[in-house]
Amino acid sequence: MPKATSAFMKPMTISDELALVVGKGPMPRSEVVKKLWEYIKKHDLQNPANKRNILADENLKAIFGGKGEVTMFEMTKLVSKHLS
Repeated sequence: MPKATSAFMKPMTISDELALVVGKGPMPRSEVVKKLWEYIKKHDLQNPANKRNILADENLKAIFGGKGEVTMFEMTKLVSKHLS
């Protein structure tokens, strides 16, 4: 019997805005989050005063609904709108 995969590991379709940051899909949600954090760290987008906050560049603003700064928890919610 094949082992069931969790919903977190199911390949998702990625919006064009999100693809600019994490690459073309489909890919599992876990991989999207991993690549998103790689992008944030590579471009030094964590708020130095509060590392839990993400400072958005133009690519991330498109994903974050135009917001300039979001929390890690808010980011997860906003990114899910770009996955289907």
